[in-house]
Amino acid sequence: MTRSLKDIQLAINGFIVMSASLDGMYVNIQNNQVPALWAKVSYPSLKPLATWVPDLLERVACVRNWLMNGNPNSYWLPGLFFPQGFMTGVLQTHAR
Repeated sequence: MTRSLKDIQLAINGFIVMSASLDGMYVNIQNNQVPALWAKVSYPSLKPLATWVPDLLERVACVRNWLMNGNPNSYWLPGLFFPQGFMTGVLQTHAR
């Protein structure tokens, strides 16, 4: 995401050529839509860009906290990309 945003800035300022993918991303951002390049590597969401970004940041913070501080007391299931897989793993671990 950071790289593509830097590329858009450079293209807008005329330092690099505005490719079709950058132009599409620029139009998506102007229309408050999640760019297709980001959506294909992200979690599925119907949210507009303005609410998708804070949600993404909250998800990243949740996982980062989990990695840095160990297992939390409770898990934010809607924040996981594939909660069914997580629940299957929890059940398998508990069964062992």
